[in-house]
Amino acid sequence: ERRGLLQFEKLYRTIPPLLLQFLTYVFFRWQVILILTKLYDFHIGSVTESTLWRSTDYGSTYERMNDKVGSKTVLSYLYVCPTNKRKIMVLTDPEFESSILISSDEGASFQKYRLTFYVLSLLFHHTKEDWALAYSHDQKLYSSVDFGRKWQLVHEHVTPSRFYWSVLGLDKESDLVHMEAHTPDGNVQYVTCRALLCSEPNREYPFPGYVDINSLIVQDDYIFIQVGHDLHIVSTDEKQVFAAVQEWNQNDTYNLYLSDTRGIYFTLALENVKTTRGLGGNQNLDLYEVAGIKGMLIANKRQDNQVKTCITYNKGRDWRLLQAPSSDLDGNDIHCILPFCSLHLQLQMSENPYLSGAISTKSSAPGIIVATGNIGPELSYNNVGMFISSDAGNSWRQIFEEEHNVWFLDKGGALVAVKQPTVPTRNLWISFDEGRQWTQHSFSSVPLFVDGVLVDAGADNQIMTFFGHFSHRSEWQLIKIDYKSIFSRKCTEEDYQTWHLHNQGEPCVMGQKQIYMKRRPGNYCMLGKDYSRILSAESCICRAHDFECDYGYERRGDGNCRPAFWFNPSTVSGSCSHGQNYLNSTGYRKVVLNNCTKGVKEMYTARKQQCPNRSPKGLQLTTKDGKLLPPWGDSLRTNIQLDFGDGTAVSYSNLSWTEEGIKHVYKAAGIFRVSALAENTLGYDSTTLYLHVTCPVEHVQLLAPFVVIKNKEVNISAVVLPSHSRTVTYFWWLGNNSEPVISLDGSISHTFSSEGMHSVTVQVAAGNSILQDTRTIAVKEFFKSLLLSFSPNLDEFNPDIPEWRHDVSRVIKKSLLQEQLLVAVFPGVPSAAELFLLPCKNQSENRKKTEDELEKASDIIISALNQNLVEFELKPGVRVIVYNTQLTLAPLVDSSPRHSSSAMLMLLSVVFLGLAVFLIYKFKSFTVVCEHHSPLTEPQSN
Repeated sequence: ERRGLLQFEKLYRTIPPLLLQFLTYVFFRWQVILILTKLYDFHIGSVTESTLWRSTDYGSTYERMNDKVGSKTVLSYLYVCPTNKRKIMVLTDPEFESSILISSDEGASFQKYRLTFYVLSLLFHHTKEDWALAYSHDQKLYSSVDFGRKWQLVHEHVTPSRFYWSVLGLDKESDLVHMEAHTPDGNVQYVTCRALLCSEPNREYPFPGYVDINSLIVQDDYIFIQVGHDLHIVSTDEKQVFAAVQEWNQNDTYNLYLSDTRGIYFTLALENVKTTRGLGGNQNLDLYEVAGIKGMLIANKRQDNQVKTCITYNKGRDWRLLQAPSSDLDGNDIHCILPFCSLHLQLQMSENPYLSGAISTKSSAPGIIVATGNIGPELSYNNVGMFISSDAGNSWRQIFEEEHNVWFLDKGGALVAVKQPTVPTRNLWISFDEGRQWTQHSFSSVPLFVDGVLVDAGADNQIMTFFGHFSHRSEWQLIKIDYKSIFSRKCTEEDYQTWHLHNQGEPCVMGQKQIYMKRRPGNYCMLGKDYSRILSAESCICRAHDFECDYGYERRGDGNCRPAFWFNPSTVSGSCSHGQNYLNSTGYRKVVLNNCTKGVKEMYTARKQQCPNRSPKGLQLTTKDGKLLPPWGDSLRTNIQLDFGDGTAVSYSNLSWTEEGIKHVYKAAGIFRVSALAENTLGYDSTTLYLHVTCPVEHVQLLAPFVVIKNKEVNISAVVLPSHSRTVTYFWWLGNNSEPVISLDGSISHTFSSEGMHSVTVQVAAGNSILQDTRTIAVKEFFKSLLLSFSPNLDEFNPDIPEWRHDVSRVIKKSLLQEQLLVAVFPGVPSAAELFLLPCKNQSENRKKTEDELEKASDIIISALNQNLVEFELKPGVRVIVYNTQLTLAPLVDSSPRHSSSAMLMLLSVVFLGLAVFLIYKFKSFTVVCEHHSPLTEPQSN
């Protein structure tokens, strides 16, 4: 051990025995460490307490924060804002309460806010530090733009973990939310909307149909949904999609496919990749992307009932087995000959974020790979050891006989190793020469189960914090390790040496020669924050291994790419139009992000060719946004004839189709047969499309008599405008009935069994709209009615507007009975009005007497009208006389065009010998019946 011992500090032991305290979250930022622990009581099977700890001196001392969050508050999760690490959210345990605690000063203080829902998970925005999405226990998604202080419902019935913020650089609105939501009938849709504006009218459905549940993925520059396929997205980095597909004959293996840069066309990269079931039951693909070296992957492949580890340096274009070490830890020779024997690695990532997992690499330490594995004919989980490669997998060395967790220190300049948590230990090992030599340090007097290690990636301190326990039912132990004393100085230029990346001696990897700087073994200097690994990168001349098989092609035994049995290369040109160009594939495409130049590039690159002329084929007609669209997007030397089915036909020559399509206006509703004929010198094609043209309902008018006879059937009808609209459904609400009468016809018959004023409403449902109109009908045993007319000079000044009719009605009222009479004028010309004489309430029993009194009242009114005693002055020099037109004892059912328009009813009521006289006039929008009692006197001359 050089330059003295490492500095160890035992921090605290606080948890009583027989209770287990789970450490659920650790936050490490510069000198601030936050630790959230829970106390789990095995006797009752639940969490009973929680403790939030905070350190501001790299973990030397900790402060108990329960008094800052509430002494009895039980916490469940701790979240740190990714764009501002000073901001922290802490959720309470929903078994006790539903609240959120917010801190803007790295946990020094908190503000508590009550929630109306239980939060299961949070998703922060990638650029807006105060924006977050919260998923609740009842599958509802909420949004907040003030860091959790207020929340607004976004959508209900959202699939867990299938919601995403906007895609940076692709979505116009930064507050756009992508989500997978369930419909009431159990289907799943892809929905987008803005976080604070997500009502149904503001939602969009980018994919028109239903999608598979748990299939929505929004990642990097890609959005994925699935319909009826078992495809799993592995990664989307480096402008390419890795996807795993399980075929019908596969059980625990998948085939790995790589896409082009658009993520559309996929080619097979590796068959039968092994899967491993995780703790949550999920299938994890045994595929590992090596950090720091572009295009390098390691995979476990099942072959001939054996699982073998293979490696690629060109993104799956070529794979090979791993060469086993030449000797073991004791220096004994290992006789392992390819392909019968090789090195096999376990590729599972750790589900504990504070452990390294079975394999570990770091982008700041390219070429160094540390993994658990075995040597033999196939992968085994028995007799495993730890292996390391410092030259990107070309050669390997064994470093331990047992499984260890390995972490990178000082940007990969040093390695620290600790035994797996299943084995207690009091020692750790540190290496400064890429695992060639290890020094042992003791950090505990009693063997400790190490559950995790906090390693600060910053360059301002060199501190690790170990946490673990002595037994499975003992308290936590935290140990701080400061390894700064090992380094005496920062590295200088003389402390480095160059390393050339290669693939079994081939210096060109992914089309370039890459040279890195590494610290010389045995130099105990600190790399520092300005350390850069890559020294130079020079492009190579393109060769065959820089190209993979293009879509639809497979590599044969001779190494050449030839069309697959299901692929016809000539169909590619069939999608383009005459006069245009297309890329004719050579069967190869350059590996994505390969930087080679010249060489065989031109020979393997797709060639631009002119689209051949062809006869029309596959002609189709579709509609979008009310426009007729074709199936192609380029111009053809083709004549097109279109018949719209309504007597209109057009012809086009050398038509250039655009996204705007062809617009045509139908003047009537109905079903129309649209046909298209395309022909040129090589042939023709035709197609047919049936269009159902409808008109939206704009207006509904209820037509009903104003007064009807009790217990006598009466017709009630509704007029819908325009008359050629779509099929409508009528809902008739009659009187006090609790349920409507439903019909597809615009008229019904009804009998009113009781006297009084009855309300009748018709609702017309057409498509997504509902319109209605209401009338009030007077029901009596008997009645009389009069029609009033006017001298012809009134029509000359009739503009037929409601305001004019209202003014004239007030003048007529004054002429007849001053304040006791209400008058209205019919719409249209010639001008007219109507008068009803109805018996008063409780007078229908003595019908003979009442009829006589009704007759006397009408005689008085008729007499005054016949003597031209009712007149008014319209304007100076223009006098208008009111006449009696007609008297009838039957209910008036007005069917004339003038009376069919909408009308306003106004009631004139006078009392003469116990009679109520109702004067009802028709206007355009609604019906009003007004009742007023006053002594009836014979009208006097003006």
